[in-house]
Amino acid sequence: MSDTSYTPPKVWEPKESGGKFASINRPVAGPTHDQELPVGKHPFQLYSLATPNGVKVTVLLEELLALGKDAEYDAWLIKIGDGDQFGSGFVEVNPNSKIPALMDRSGDKPIRVFESGSILLHLAEKFGAFLPSDPALRVETMNWLFWQMGSAPYLGGGFGHFYAYAPEKIEYAIDRFTMEAKRQLDVLDRRLAESRYLAGDEYTIADIATWSWYGQLALGRLYDAAEFLDVESYTHVQRWAREIDARPAVQRGRMVNRTFGEPETQLHERHDASDFDTQTQDKLGG
Repeated sequence: MSDTSYTPPKVWEPKESGGKFASINRPVAGPTHDQELPVGKHPFQLYSLATPNGVKVTVLLEELLALGKDAEYDAWLIKIGDGDQFGSGFVEVNPNSKIPALMDRSGDKPIRVFESGSILLHLAEKFGAFLPSDPALRVETMNWLFWQMGSAPYLGGGFGHFYAYAPEKIEYAIDRFTMEAKRQLDVLDRRLAESRYLAGDEYTIADIATWSWYGQLALGRLYDAAEFLDVESYTHVQRWAREIDARPAVQRGRMVNRTFGEPETQLHERHDASDFDTQTQDKLGG
């Protein structure tokens, strides 16, 4: 335990915090610069990055397309490290300046949709897919979807930040959020011990949302923390995570707006289904 102590001032004032995201953190909202968003030819315009929250939406869109739904979309890359999310056009779509953000232009009047859970629910209701019609199963789907939305900040903003991104390793913070991350994994493991998917036998938006965070964590893709969290011990989460990971639409969805990893897994922008074969970074020499 550190010998240093911190006494908060009566009124907090911003200061340089260090860490990976220090350059884009600020205590106020609103745009920092004028920047219009591009608009493509498809009914859905997605502005995103392949973080877990972004992956949720591209996986669902690819799953909808695999069902034959009219869910064609343009996926535009938002470089959060460059501050694209603070451009005036993006802030008009999402005043919270977080990816993903969606413009639904399929009707007479464009509809903005922000917050990943809201986007999933909007698309699932619009297309009547991945959301059960049975009232009890629908509620169970909503239970787990909102569980994920409420839990992810502890995993990403809590555990992930202090374990992987903070400028110094703070034992108390890491222990606090590790305990919570493991408790959440145990919640999932217990549920998946009694059910194939989170809402029952049917694959739903609750699975898509939760897999993008906890499934990828269990598969060793987040924060280089698989060994630290002993993710292999959560055997039911492992079974569920691997089953979803094998779905072709999930594999495609993970690639969209991805700017890291092997070049063949990176599709910076997606404007047509053929882009997966022709526009990945290995094909473009990136």
